[in-house]
Amino acid sequence: MDTIWHPIKESGHLTEKIVARIEQIIEESQLTAGSRLPSERDLARLLGVSRPALREAVKTLEAHGRVAVRHGQGVFIVASADDVMRDRLAKQEISMTELYAMRNVLEAPAAGWAAANASEEDIERLRLALEAEEEARTNPTDFSRLAQLDSGFHLLIVEIARNRFLLQTVGILQEMMAAGMDTTLTVPGRLERSRQDHRAIFEAIRDHDVEAARVAASSHIIGAREAALLRVREAGEIHQ
Repeated sequence: MDTIWHPIKESGHLTEKIVARIEQIIEESQLTAGSRLPSERDLARLLGVSRPALREAVKTLEAHGRVAVRHGQGVFIVASADDVMRDRLAKQEISMTELYAMRNVLEAPAAGWAAANASEEDIERLRLALEAEEEARTNPTDFSRLAQLDSGFHLLIVEIARNRFLLQTVGILQEMMAAGMDTTLTVPGRLERSRQDHRAIFEAIRDHDVEAARVAASSHIIGAREAALLRVREAGEIHQ
């Protein structure tokens, strides 16, 4: 065991170094869930670090789901890195499904209300928003700007729906999604599908076709959700 647990140089981000070393030891030693790590005193000695620094690292490992601290018994391994990754991916899928479900609940009716309420000025603003998206799609595609324009297009529809509370709610939802995931427009085939969807939504609102607007918006959101989930699943396959 001493040949594996060699001391860590106490420089830089010590807690991160201890966490990384313990995770490395767990993998290289092929320790399984339920295995107990050496005592705090022995761990500190083997790694050549102070006990307070070790405690901080153990707290981080516990927060990441790698170990469990059982008072009076010791520190036990909870899961392998692969198990943790699979758990995170599963939770990410659930979170995305919930977020897109909320988008559908909010934005599909909003598109219908926009179709009912849109003035000629609103329709012109929506048309100009589509034109701006087309410009961002030219090679090479500016995905960063396109993602912003995409969000702006949907917020404009909600604005046209004439419901301030809905606008605020959708705005917060979009911020959550932007902070938690990359744009789905980079997923193969999604760029053209999104273009067609936005055009269908625009035409329905332009024609004041309430039902067509709702259906087009819902279809678009479902497609975006599937693209997002595909990316998560592919990330899991790459990790494996």
